[in-house]
Amino acid sequence: MKTQQNIALVTGGSRGLGRNMVLHLAQNGADVVLTYHSRKNEAAEVVAAVAQMGRKAIALQLDTGKTATFDAFTAILTAELKAVWNTTQVNFLINNAGIDAFSYFPDTTEEVFDNLFNVHFKGVYFLTQKMLPLLADNGRVVNLSTGLARFVTPGYAAYSSMKGAIENFTRYLAKELGGRGITANTVAPGPIETDFTKGAFDAHPGTREYLASQTALGRLGQPEDIGGIVAFLCSDAARWVTAQRIEASGGTFL
Repeated sequence: MKTQQNIALVTGGSRGLGRNMVLHLAQNGADVVLTYHSRKNEAAEVVAAVAQMGRKAIALQLDTGKTATFDAFTAILTAELKAVWNTTQVNFLINNAGIDAFSYFPDTTEEVFDNLFNVHFKGVYFLTQKMLPLLADNGRVVNLSTGLARFVTPGYAAYSSMKGAIENFTRYLAKELGGRGITANTVAPGPIETDFTKGAFDAHPGTREYLASQTALGRLGQPEDIGGIVAFLCSDAARWVTAQRIEASGGTFL
């Protein structure tokens, strides 16, 4: 009997950490549905890269900060799953999409706070809820947090608070979905050099060097340092790992 192909849904999979996650998952034998916010061309490049690896991928547009669009997205996703894979389920849900917003606490506006909340917590919470009927039993949920939920760098009070909420939410997911054999874990990257962090690094000269000096492995992280961890959590080797926070920071601020 033919085994159903594993399919991963990766939000924010067109660039940075998400792109690397997609490629590692494909390398491990999964097909991928990746979402993008506005960079359709970059998403198409990732789809092509997956195809070169002998796997299938499609890209769908999604703004994870707009929960009102989730019903329409779910309908489109369901139709695409049926058309491309003749299934209505995904095996892995990777909640990766995010935005950056450096702001000291006294200067943080309600607009900035709400944008972070909508993308990093509310969107993750309700997209995961929408995906439950589509998520196969014995599947995986991987949520992205941050090293900033453990150590403190001024300017990220709102951002890190949302990620702290995600870590707690993930433990509840593990408990409530465990009866279906679904695991839920959090990956918490430390400082990573991507276009996500470039603005903050460029605006504060010396930050890269300082953070590298405070990291046990002596450098900043790269996207390649994260994708393999996500792929591991979606593998059979990680079937007994759930409700865990895995920090991938190279030993920042030990």
